[in-house]
Amino acid sequence: MVVITTTAVPDHVRGALSRWMVEPAAGVYVGTMSARVRDELWSAVSASVGEGAAVCLHPADNEQGFEMRTAGERRREVVDWEGLRLVQFNPLTDPLDGSGPLMAIPEGW
Repeated sequence: MVVITTTAVPDHVRGALSRWMVEPAAGVYVGTMSARVRDELWSAVSASVGEGAAVCLHPADNEQGFEMRTAGERRREVVDWEGLRLVQFNPLTDPLDGSGPLMAIPEGW
């Protein structure tokens, strides 16, 4: 099973995903397909995300049993921690000048 979530992507990306997958909730696509189709579909999605973002989850032969792929600018970032793929939140930045965190990060966090 493959799950792809999208945020603020162009309509043609949503159309391409709906050809191969069902959309049980807004921006969430679920389907079963071969690895080749999955990789081709993800290549098309990641190349056309634009200002939006997308995440792909699919089965993999690792300790977690799944792999995560991301495309687009997101506050969440997938990081590798001793072989485990975890999600970390990046601090908000000031939208006016884009520099530094919007609020101070406590010591030790």
